[in-house]
Amino acid sequence: MLFAALGLIWGVPYLFIKIAVAELSPEMLVLARCAIAAALLLPLAAYRRAILPVLRRWKPLLAFAVAEIVLPWYFLNAAEQRLPSSTAGLLLSVVPLAAVGVAFALGRRDRITTVNAVGIAVGMVGVAAIVGLDLGGSDLIGVAQLIIVVIGYAVGPVILARWMSDLPGVGVMAAALAISAVLSVPIVLFTGGWPTAMPSTPVIVSVLVLAAFCSALAFLMMFALIAEIGPIRMTAITYVNPAVAVLAGALVLGEQVTVWTIAGFALILLGCWLVTKPDRSGPHADPSRKLDPSIHEPAAQENRDDDVLSGLPRHDRGEDRVDSAAAR
Repeated sequence: MLFAALGLIWGVPYLFIKIAVAELSPEMLVLARCAIAAALLLPLAAYRRAILPVLRRWKPLLAFAVAEIVLPWYFLNAAEQRLPSSTAGLLLSVVPLAAVGVAFALGRRDRITTVNAVGIAVGMVGVAAIVGLDLGGSDLIGVAQLIIVVIGYAVGPVILARWMSDLPGVGVMAAALAISAVLSVPIVLFTGGWPTAMPSTPVIVSVLVLAAFCSALAFLMMFALIAEIGPIRMTAITYVNPAVAVLAGALVLGEQVTVWTIAGFALILLGCWLVTKPDRSGPHADPSRKLDPSIHEPAAQENRDDDVLSGLPRHDRGEDRVDSAAAR
């Protein structure tokens, strides 16, 4: 139930962003979404005494807020002023592919297997099918903006895994959202992005849904889901969100779903699946892990680079260590 609910909640933001940017500037939408979400999460984080430990590491926290929230959310909002919401959701499904490149840029030691290399190639063919055949190369600026979003979403988990993996997840997200809201204020004032008239009801509802459900509630559900099934299996949700985005865009906004949309999406999913397959022949391979797929992979629990490949941070590393020891 958690997996299905989170797959839905993280699949519909593209629809609501498309509605909101019709009247709000991209930077104003970032400010509103972050401020409301932070206001909802900060009391919970304070109750759990999860704020001060996070603020002591303000440098990686600031870097995470910029890489994971401020820049991606702004450029995603800007891209949806040019591209269909379904296309944005589809192209963001290449985050696991970008995570591989980020991992190697930061000195990842594991080798890329033949299967991984094939996955990268297949994923890129899927992107080409959507951009070149579905969009017809009609708006490369919007595609370039989405590339920035993909890189940000790939870098954010690296920062978490390397410098904040032992901190409480609720505190990290509450503080990051609050910092992002503060950083967005001067940007809105400088660019003149403040709305000159009261937004319409659909736009106000979209902002509230994005902040309360797609941000604050979604992060809490993510923590609960990680506690239930572990961070590795939880990454399968990456394959669900784009499909929800396509359906929502088609049903609500009447966006066209072409053969190239479906083909490109299928190729991207196949590529992501292949590129995130671990190297079973490496020095950390353990045949006993095949006996019970529900047991977290011990090598993955000890290697933070696997967090990069998964595209998601490990927020409950202490529990993961216990699970790893029990598996042994």
